[in-house]
Order: sequence, then structure tokens, then C-alpha cells
Amino acid sequence: MKLFWCEKTRAVRAVWMFEELGLNYERVRIDIRDPEAPRDPEFAKASPMGKVPAIADGEVRISESAAICLYLADRYSPGQLAPTVDDPQRGEFLYWMFFTPSIMEPAMGEKFSGAESNKFSHGWGDFDTMIKALEDGIAGKTWLMGDQFTAADVMVGMSAAFLRQFGALPPDSSLNGYIDRCEARPGMKTAEATDEA
Repeated sequence: MKLFWCEKTRAVRAVWMFEELGLNYERVRIDIRDPEAPRDPEFAKASPMGKVPAIADGEVRISESAAICLYLADRYSPGQLAPTVDDPQRGEFLYWMFFTPSIMEPAMGEKFSGAESNKFSHGWGDFDTMIKALEDGIAGKTWLMGDQFTAADVMVGMSAAFLRQFGALPPDSSLNGYIDRCEARPGMKTAEATDEA
């Protein structure tokens, strides 16, 4: 299996996911910042937009971190890193799986760019509403799905850690304990070390 990645990108989530699963995989660096850099020919099939992360797993080609994490969890860890499709918790799990790309990232982009927010018109609400939903979602729980760590924590946990790293969370935020738990996981430590290497 190949993971097409580049440092300082969303590919760090896919590295964390692979590490959580303990899968053997080859990291293939794609220099997305240099369009003239040589590229693995499989990369174009896996990522039509030329973005990382992307994976090649046998005949399967996927890009986008949430899709990759969901695929890996369903295929290699059903019932553990992802509730099975007939599990009543599947709906909540899917909500949190896609909370990062559909709500967190747009709200973060809006805040960091200084764009005007409009929580009634924007599908992601606004930054403060996103933070409140996340704080409410983790309240009284170890992980987003309760006691079980899942792929949703890979997605949300990495983005929450990013928010804290850049000072976008208040020091007293209830998310800090959740982020600490994420950062204590060996898989996240490996992903972050890979990103820095």
C-alpha cells in the first residue's frame, strides 16, 4: 500500500491513521509545492486534483483525508476504529468523521483569514459555534464516541491540536484535555515526528 504525502499538509492525518492500524505501507513524498517535481505515476490516478494525502491499495485509489481514514477504518478495523454500518452509533461517527472538512476547516479558514462570518448563511456556522459544538461533543467523554478511540478522533484530534498550536483556543477550553489524550497516542506522536522530519 502506498501513501502519497507531503510534510505540513493534511497528510499527517493519514500517517496517524496508518500508525493506529499498524499497517505496512510505503510513504511516497509528493512535493506539492513544486509542480515540476517528478511524481509517482500512480499519484495522478489516486488524486485527480493533485492534492495529498492519497493512497493506492491494490486496485483502490482514494484521496482526501476523511475518505482515506474512513476507508482504512472500515476495511482494516471494522467495529474498532469505525462502528460497523449496522451499529446505531454509525450516524454519530459519520458526523464526527466529516466535522473537520465540512465544519472545522471552513470555520478555521474564515477566522484565520479575517473573512466576515455569517453563521446563518454559512453551512459551517462560524468559528465560535464550531468550538462550542466540539466542546459539547467531547464533554464527559474520553473520545468523541465515548470510551472507544475511532478514526473520527484522528480527523478531529489533529485539527484541534492545530488550533491549540496556533493559539486559537482559550487556555481554559475543555478541548485541552482531549487534545492531550490525542497527543499522548503513539500513532499521533509518530505522525507528528514524520511531519517534522
